[in-house]
Amino acid sequence: MTHPARPRFLAAALAFSAILAAVVLWAIPLRLDMAGFLPKGHNDGTRFLLREVQEGVAGTIVMLGIEGAAEPELARLSLGMQKALSGNPQFVSVMNGVFSARQTQGLQDTLMAHRYQLAPDASARDFSAAALGQAFEGVLDGLNSSAGSVFSDMLLRDPTKAFLNTVQTLEPDVQVRMEHGVWFASDRPRALLLLRTTAPGMDLLRQKAVQQTLQTTFAALHPGTARLLMSGPSVFAVRSATGMRADMDLMAFCSVLMVAGVLYWRFRSFWVLAAIGVPFFLSLSVAMIVVRLVFGYVHGIALGFGMTMLGVALDYPVLLIGHRDRGEGPEATLQRIGHSLRLGVTTAVLGLTGMVFCGLPGLAQLGTFAATGLVVAACVTLSLMPRLVVAADLAPSVSGPSPQLAQAEKLRRYRVLCAVPLLISGVLLWQHPLVLDTRLAALSPIPEQARRVDEALRHELGVPDASLMLAVSGVNPQAVLEREEALSGVWAHLQQQGALSGVQDAARLLPSMQTQRLRAEALPAPAVLQSAIEEARHNLPFRPDAFSAFVQDVAAARALAPLSVQDMAGTPLEAALSPLLFERQGQWFGLVFPERVHDRAAIEHAMANQPDVLVVDMKREIDGLSAHYTARTLRWMIAGCGLALAVLVYGLRSASRLMRVTASVGAALVSLLGVLAIMGHPLTLIHLISLQFVLGVSLDYALFFARPQLDDAERARTMRTLLTCNAMTVLTFGLLATCNTPLLQEIGKTVALGVLFAMAYGFLLAGQRPRTG
Repeated sequence: MTHPARPRFLAAALAFSAILAAVVLWAIPLRLDMAGFLPKGHNDGTRFLLREVQEGVAGTIVMLGIEGAAEPELARLSLGMQKALSGNPQFVSVMNGVFSARQTQGLQDTLMAHRYQLAPDASARDFSAAALGQAFEGVLDGLNSSAGSVFSDMLLRDPTKAFLNTVQTLEPDVQVRMEHGVWFASDRPRALLLLRTTAPGMDLLRQKAVQQTLQTTFAALHPGTARLLMSGPSVFAVRSATGMRADMDLMAFCSVLMVAGVLYWRFRSFWVLAAIGVPFFLSLSVAMIVVRLVFGYVHGIALGFGMTMLGVALDYPVLLIGHRDRGEGPEATLQRIGHSLRLGVTTAVLGLTGMVFCGLPGLAQLGTFAATGLVVAACVTLSLMPRLVVAADLAPSVSGPSPQLAQAEKLRRYRVLCAVPLLISGVLLWQHPLVLDTRLAALSPIPEQARRVDEALRHELGVPDASLMLAVSGVNPQAVLEREEALSGVWAHLQQQGALSGVQDAARLLPSMQTQRLRAEALPAPAVLQSAIEEARHNLPFRPDAFSAFVQDVAAARALAPLSVQDMAGTPLEAALSPLLFERQGQWFGLVFPERVHDRAAIEHAMANQPDVLVVDMKREIDGLSAHYTARTLRWMIAGCGLALAVLVYGLRSASRLMRVTASVGAALVSLLGVLAIMGHPLTLIHLISLQFVLGVSLDYALFFARPQLDDAERARTMRTLLTCNAMTVLTFGLLATCNTPLLQEIGKTVALGVLFAMAYGFLLAGQRPRTG
């Protein structure tokens, strides 16, 4: 009879480990933003790019579309959103086509007064008699139009349209149509709005509040059948974090239920569940602490995947209990399986080296979490589990030989037929060779439909895709603006060559103070201007004093101090300027976006010798970054596999066992690659990570199948235990495949299929030849 104190010892061990895990999970908060998964970059371009992804103003852009109703109703909703949100402190700017009409009077006065210093078009400052004559003819046409009486004062005061030219620079380069006074998509009934938030793009808590505000405001307008579309970096970040949190809850709840169900079905004992819970909780706790110490934080994806991988770590205590006969000392059980268990955990951890040392913080966390969990689970199994097993006399409820398993053993006689699926996989790989896809798009967490909506809204609203950009640096904003102006000649030359169609930069919105002074100094004196006006209005029906306000404005502009970046604080001009001119860690940067690039090589060649100018090809840099870390992962993966093979050679010390183990593992990997080939999946970094886990699990199965068997009962125990382990792994990784996070989905599908192959080939190829007599 079991001493009653012994189960209490087991219960105490479970309570302690569970409390420890709860304290660790409470004390170590999870990070859910995708910025936590990003590396630091391996060159100046990627470092700058990744810093802007995490901190830049581009992440504060939110694009809205309203569709699903008649255009008048959509216009009403757009105007209602613009009116309700314009005074909200969560937003820097809200634009929908009525931006200019709703500017504050103070800004209008400022732009009107400084229009000759700010207007990017030089023709707005051409006050020659010939140019003024053409301008006056345009004024006359305007006065004769239906709106002439309304805008007569403005037409006469600003005949060269300098104010209009200045204000137009504040609007994005939209590709929209104006209907009912607001922006609409050019090809469909969809009202459009462009917003910028005060919250940084990666501040998930504030960005979530922003999106709730948008949805609440839209609902308050009684939209009827109309629906609101939202897109932008912060929108995707919040959706990813929300989906990740749902994944964490799913994994924490369902995986525990499924694993507990499998274990209870196998052992018919709650004490077994309690004993196995001890290494689970201890592995979880130590893995969380190690990841926090190494990386400074724990990402939600690492925990979600780690929870799944800890299901694999439970194989070790299951193997100990599953191989024990009732009444047998656990030391005797460990003597039979301990060598295979140690080899299994060593080779599994070595198989994770590609992930641990890949250089990507997020994936390195996955590898570190999993490797730590495996080591801790194995150590607890070898050291603490024997006492727990004795405490409640834990053993399988069903033991001894099995007629069904004995029949299954006969299938090994036909293991030569394994060559058929392997041959098929080889043909598939030859006909559809796998390609290593190192593009970032292959790892994108954004669903295809959402990506298409985002691209459409970006095109319509003129939000630059930034496939190619230049970063101009300087000690202060004026240095950056002057450097951008110095490049204007280069841009003009490239336009003549047909390399690009134009550029967007901060200097176009706000010229440097030096340029503003030069423009003001170049304005004509009142007498000179009056003479040119008299000559230009000859034969035109204007009164002699018709343009007196025009002359007064030019005279006043000559004496105005130039505008600085600080003068624009809190105005719509700041909203337009800040994505293009900003400070980072004491250094100022200006972003220059070439428009409609036709010859990237010519642009890069022209910028090659320009000081303080960094050319960043977004797609190339990001894909290059992905390729860099994929190659690094491959190198470490090969190194880890080489070390694992060396450990097998040393540990098995049997050519036949080594051949059986490597054959079963190789067959599982080849079959998995064949399935990926026929499905048309290119190999991505995610698949490489998955293959490492399949390799580790395959080695575990193969080592236990290849272990010398004492008798039919021992073989039956091995089969039952490995089937239990396989069921837990397939179920938990299958659950992973249902997650919202695409990265976890792909790992789940790949690993679940791979471990099924591992079980089948381990049984057929790694197991001992069945007895015939």
